[in-house]
Amino acid sequence: MNGKGFFAAVVRRRRRVLALYAAAAVLCALLSLLVSVNYDINDYLPPDAPSTIAIDVMEEAFGGGIPNVRAMVRDVTVPEALAYKQQIARVEGVTSVTWLDDVADVTVPLEMQDPDTVAAYYKDGAALFTITVSDDQRAEAVAAIDALLGDAGALTGSAVSTAAATNSTVVEVAKIAAIAVLYVVFILALTTASWAEPVLIMLGMGAAILINNGTNLIFGEISFVTSAAGSILQLAVSLDYSVFLIHRFAEVRAARPGAAPGDCMVEALTKSASSILSSGLTTVIGFAALVLMQFQIGPDLGLALAKGVAFSLLTVFTFVPALVVTALPWMDKTHHKPLLPSFTGFGRLVSRIMLPMVAVLAVIMVPSYLASNANEYYYGAGHMFAADTEVGRDTEAIEAVFGQSDTYVLLVPAGDTATQSELSAALRALPQVTGIISYVDTAGSEIPPGFLDDATLAQLVSGDTTRMVLSVAADYEGDAAFALVEQVRAIAQQYYPDSWYLAGQGVSTYDLMDTITGDMAMVNFVAIAAVFLVLLVLERSLILPIVLVLCIETAIWFNLALPYFTGTVVFYIAYLIISSVQLGATVDYAILFSDRYREYRETLDKKPAIVATVATVTTSVLTTGSGLAVVGFLMGAISSNQLLAQLGNFLGVGSLASLTIVLLALPGILYLIDPLIVHKQPKEGTAL
Repeated sequence: MNGKGFFAAVVRRRRRVLALYAAAAVLCALLSLLVSVNYDINDYLPPDAPSTIAIDVMEEAFGGGIPNVRAMVRDVTVPEALAYKQQIARVEGVTSVTWLDDVADVTVPLEMQDPDTVAAYYKDGAALFTITVSDDQRAEAVAAIDALLGDAGALTGSAVSTAAATNSTVVEVAKIAAIAVLYVVFILALTTASWAEPVLIMLGMGAAILINNGTNLIFGEISFVTSAAGSILQLAVSLDYSVFLIHRFAEVRAARPGAAPGDCMVEALTKSASSILSSGLTTVIGFAALVLMQFQIGPDLGLALAKGVAFSLLTVFTFVPALVVTALPWMDKTHHKPLLPSFTGFGRLVSRIMLPMVAVLAVIMVPSYLASNANEYYYGAGHMFAADTEVGRDTEAIEAVFGQSDTYVLLVPAGDTATQSELSAALRALPQVTGIISYVDTAGSEIPPGFLDDATLAQLVSGDTTRMVLSVAADYEGDAAFALVEQVRAIAQQYYPDSWYLAGQGVSTYDLMDTITGDMAMVNFVAIAAVFLVLLVLERSLILPIVLVLCIETAIWFNLALPYFTGTVVFYIAYLIISSVQLGATVDYAILFSDRYREYRETLDKKPAIVATVATVTTSVLTTGSGLAVVGFLMGAISSNQLLAQLGNFLGVGSLASLTIVLLALPGILYLIDPLIVHKQPKEGTAL
């Protein structure tokens, strides 16, 4: 069956199509409740990353993870601090608690002890505990510790950030989605010709989103980035497919008065299929390129979004036509005059300024590219919550007393206590190392294991592995932190060549940096190359794909250059994701514009064709572009998670940058390269 035959069958059997989608949407809405969400960014490191392997080895040997909570209690005495430690240890989900009594004899007056060791755990009447909570009880354990410490306490660490993200993201996403849907309905009401059209378009989008969310069950679980941004992004990037189709349907009906609605819909589908498929396939490929990332949030988001756009395409070719033809009497009854003015005047303005805008585009292209690659980055979750959040305030409070701190866990072969002592001495020589808890540091290299109590011994030695817990005065990331990780690894390699493992939040962040920076060039290259090849096949032109991709890439470079000029540190994950998402989501605008231009050039000269194209396309691209921008800026304004907020702001600025280039500069480029892309010239003297 050819395309026209398929579309005719869909329209003819529209009631069956509607019933099938209704059942699928209800079923997938229920299945979506079974999809679990993972909020721990470190879980998405590749399985062969050194820190991932170290954590697996440690959990197998000792049955617990790395310390992931720092808890401070103000205005306590040493006995009170010890009592708090015992209460924290009894919290369900807490696997270990470390304090001053693990590295010093607290029965001896503190004034007689090493001041640096004491200050790492007890300072100015405040006690600082290092806690490990199990991953599967993170949220409950953090909440219980917070309640136990009350107003006198402050919590920070990766488990605290993860628990906060778990609690806040669901509420924030619901708020973003509600406002986004209201805005989309509002903008659709302005840009469509019937009060019924926004409802029909949103029903189509809703069906595609519900089906996509339900089928995410095949992944088992999804990341918090996918959970937070997936449905909203699917709405924003797929909205234009239904809009394009309904606008084309209205044009066909206007050109064929008296024709059967089903025939008009089949013709509209046939005429718009190429543009919609081009837009959809490039979007799918832009998202699918994320699958190539070693950092697993990329594949997680990429697969879910590519699948979502594929469902949106399927929906617009099946469900939406069936729905529109069925609801046509309602559409006609609620028909209204255009609420937006004609964009013909805007088209004439563009035709006058388009060549200067091409010059502006050429001027900003190279500086934007260079600046976009010169940003400073955050790689991990250490800065995911701003200073005005509870996590941010607690982190500042702890660092104000005890400074920045992290905990590394070094695993080495057990038995050779002399070498362990030398290793410990070498590590203590590093100025950032403030304390070490290990067998040789607790018992000494001369004391047999039997002299330690079983509970203490079990935390330090397991089978043929011994554990050294390092307290370090370092941030979780940054040049200094990454240099420290390299130093510790080098020292471990010196004493135990290729037989050691190092874990810790800073260590995982180092590996995260190492992994995702290697992903960048490959993901971008594959996304650009794949989109180029799709356009090459669909547009049957060599120069046009180059122009369209270059226009959108310039918008991406401009978007990512702004943080460099404003001195903003960029979350590298947001940087990676937006590069593919903006290309896939906004190249649609350029495709639609170029397709319409070449269509008008069959009957019009160059400049009138530009005017007509701008007048026709502006409504459609403004509808979808402003929707994507609003969704992005809402994420930026509402998300307390700074990674999601920055990703949202990138979406907002990026969609506006793409819109601006497509509406103001692309017309001039098409005008200049017209002989290379238009082969059928209009008859002499034709005009708008």
